[in-house]
Amino acid sequence: MGEILVLDDVYDAGILIKKILSRKGHTVHSFTEEEEAVAFAGKNKIDLAVLDIKLKKMSGIEVLEQMKKIQPEMRAIMLTGYPTLETAQEAISLGANEYCIKPIDKEELEEKVSKVLEN
Repeated sequence: MGEILVLDDVYDAGILIKKILSRKGHTVHSFTEEEEAVAFAGKNKIDLAVLDIKLKKMSGIEVLEQMKKIQPEMRAIMLTGYPTLETAQEAISLGANEYCIKPIDKEELEEKVSKVLEN
């Protein structure tokens, strides 16, 4: 099972993802603030980051970029309520392994997390 960091500026969304993934046996750390999530990644090994693209101060893409500098082997899944080809391409080019469209589909999230952690 994986060490997973979740960053979503909507508290309830982060808690929902944490519940879904914790039930699958993962250890999940949920954040709403970009700086706290990046600081946590600087001190703790993270297998997977689940990052919302639209955040308060930075974009999830910027957070991904910072976290990848700290932990290059970390995998990532981006979340978006506004899917565009450009956003998907940018996320993938910065090292995201997958992305999910909001509202979160429980089965899709579980499947993608499992797939990303296995590879």
